[in-house]
Amino acid sequence: MTTDTLPKVERELVKSDHELQLDVLRQLEWVPRVDAARVAVAVQDGVVTLSGRVASYAQRCAAEQAAKSVFGVRAVVNKIEVEPTDDTKVTDEDIAAAAVSALKWNIFVPARNIKVIVDHGWVTLEGVVNWQFQKEAAEDAMRNLSGVIGVTNRIVVRPRVDPGDIKSRIEEAFRRHAVLDARRIAVEVDGRNVILRGDVGSWVQRDVAERAAWSAPGVERVENHIAVRPVRTVTAAPPAEAMAPAH
Repeated sequence: MTTDTLPKVERELVKSDHELQLDVLRQLEWVPRVDAARVAVAVQDGVVTLSGRVASYAQRCAAEQAAKSVFGVRAVVNKIEVEPTDDTKVTDEDIAAAAVSALKWNIFVPARNIKVIVDHGWVTLEGVVNWQFQKEAAEDAMRNLSGVIGVTNRIVVRPRVDPGDIKSRIEEAFRRHAVLDARRIAVEVDGRNVILRGDVGSWVQRDVAERAAWSAPGVERVENHIAVRPVRTVTAAPPAEAMAPAH
């Protein structure tokens, strides 16, 4: 019997908090956009807490994404503060002008529908869009602006299309996706609202499932209750008779 013919099984991968902390620290060091020396990492029961001070909101977001990408992380608490340097400090008026321009030049954002408010470097977005990706694109456009210390996204998603059969469309999308096991995710639909339940092996998969749900036409809201349970697919041990030497 070869390893190709042996059954595959899933086993939960349990890392100690210390191992997970080291992995997150290494990942932060690996990502060029993050000044890892300015970020502290604490871990308790698989929940990662990031703290420290960085020079830009973009670095804060990059640190969070880096931590989420580490296998074994169940959740991330981002307490990193943004402290612009003298080179990146700008006025609220300058930030507002740059924000409006960034939205205007982004092909995925209906800029006319979005209002920008800036208060001491903190940007608030308000308005109505048809799709979640437009809401996300508007927020993403703010991340790389100098002087921004945080973003509150109050944009409302209000689809114009009829929802149709949302549940089956999302389930089909899960089955098509390369990194998702659709059998582990339950989809509930209440009108235009979608609720996801189940468990996946990583935070990346959890985000992928949520994005896939938002892609269904007519969805106004997605509640993501998927738990992260780190697992690896391994080859099962061969039966004893298969391992016995031939006589």
